This record gives sequence, structure tokens and C-alpha cells, in this order.
Amino acid sequence: MRIAVTGTTGQLVRSLIAMAPSAKVEVVAIGRPKLDLTRPDEIHKTLEQARPDCIVNAAAYTAVDKAESEPELAMAINAAGAGAVAAAAAALRLPLVQISTDYVFDGALSRPWREDDATSPLGAYGRSKLAGEQAVAAAGDNHAILRTAWVHSPYGGNFVKTMLRLAESREELGIVADQLGTPTYAPALADAVIAIARRLAAEPRDAGLRGVFHVAGSGETSWAGLAEAVFAASARLGGPSARVRPIATAEYPTPARRPANSRLDCGLLAARYGLRLPPWQVSVEDCVARLLTGSEC
Repeated sequence: MRIAVTGTTGQLVRSLIAMAPSAKVEVVAIGRPKLDLTRPDEIHKTLEQARPDCIVNAAAYTAVDKAESEPELAMAINAAGAGAVAAAAAALRLPLVQISTDYVFDGALSRPWREDDATSPLGAYGRSKLAGEQAVAAAGDNHAILRTAWVHSPYGGNFVKTMLRLAESREELGIVADQLGTPTYAPALADAVIAIARRLAAEPRDAGLRGVFHVAGSGETSWAGLAEAVFAASARLGGPSARVRPIATAEYPTPARRPANSRLDCGLLAARYGLRLPPWQVSVEDCVARLLTGSEC
């Protein structure tokens, strides 16, 4: 199994590369300048040269706050770029796994979001990712659009790494407690993506494997709860720790509004693919341990 993945440095891409040997797949990561989502005319040729069995579009504009001042760039990458990747996949008759986000929802529901719930993004980033979903769907039906949330890992920049860094110099941190979500470990997400890609390639006529799916860690918490779990795990391993002071969203204003409820219902993924990601607490323990020991694999 050969998977072509857009991007080279993101948390999911690096996790896919790390997981590939044990999963017995070959992951070909293609990023800039060879593949640039702002240059759609070159995408088909580049992906064709990779000779994949499946394409995973993991590259994206992910600067949520900066997108408010750069909406055109976010839309070019996350919408037009995703559409170009999907068009290439359709022309090559290959399945596509498109990575999306909880930010397509406004966070107003009191329960976890299901795939068929109405979308209503609060900001430019969410609008661009929703437009990407729509562009992928318009290109054909041989795809799985995977919405995920609160991704963390030993790679790149993320909330868990930020908490450990801040705890090295601060005894107390004010962390938002009125936003709920489903923390997702990028290595676990990578395992699921590989399993999904394998099924899409092996079962081209199974419509039940195609469409929109939510893929996130099991369980739920707030940002404050996640921070407390990070510090507890770190303290057990002799790492940095800090007290968490729960605060309201209003006390931590950001250019982009965040959904108050980012919890994703992953029941459809379990029903169609038999996949469930590990509890977020288990994943945080592993992530912290890797970060403190310097082990990324």
C-alpha cells in the first residue's frame, strides 16, 4: 500500500511517516515547493508521479487567528487547494482522505456533533475548511472527509507542548474552562487514517465507507482539564508542572472565535470502520512521556 500525503511537517504527516513501517505501508510525503496548494495547476502531475494507491490531503492553512486577517490565503489553500487535490484524485481514479476540523461547527449544540448536523463556521479558518469539504464532495464520491479536533503530538506546535513549555517558568496558568472538546492524538489519528485509506483502496464499491466521518479521541474535557492532565502526567515523570486557574473564554480574547462545544460524536466511524481512538487521557500520558524523554517515535 502506497499513500501519497500532502505536506511534510504537520503533526499528522509526521505521525503517518512514523507509523508507516509498523503498518506495512509506504508513505510518500509531498510538500512545498514540489507540491504547493496555492498552485493548483501542478498538483495533478505531482500526485500522478508519486504512483499512490490512495491520497491523503493533510496539508492546510491552520493559523486560526491569523486567518482572520488572511482569509483569501486560507481559502486558497484550504478550499481551492483541497479542490485541486480532489480533482486530481478523481482523474487518477484514486480514493482521497481529506482532513477537516471541528471548526466547521459554531459550537452551539449541547451534545457532541454528528456528521449530519448543520455546519456554521464562526471564523475564516472554519469557513475555508468547510469550503474545502464542499470542493472535495463536488469532485466525486470516492473520498472520506475526516473531521478531527484538538490535535496534539510530540511533533510541531500544539497545546500539550505549549503547556509544558510555559510550566518551566510559571507556577500558575489561567486556562479556558468553558470550551469543551475531544483531544486527539496525532499518532492514533494516523493509525486510523491508514486503516481508512486501506479500506477505501481495497473496497472501491462500498459506499458506506465514503462520506464524512468524525475521528477524534474518546472522551471529552475542557482546555483547563486537558492542561491539568498534562501537568499531572508531567509531574509523575519528574517534568515541569503548574497550577491551573480555570478562566472563561471572555478572559482570554482571541482574533478568531472558538466553538464552545467542539466535541465530536465518532459513532459513525465505529459503525462503518470498526475504529475507535484511545481515551484522550491515555494519549496525553504517552504524548507527555515522549516529550519529556525526547522520543518522537
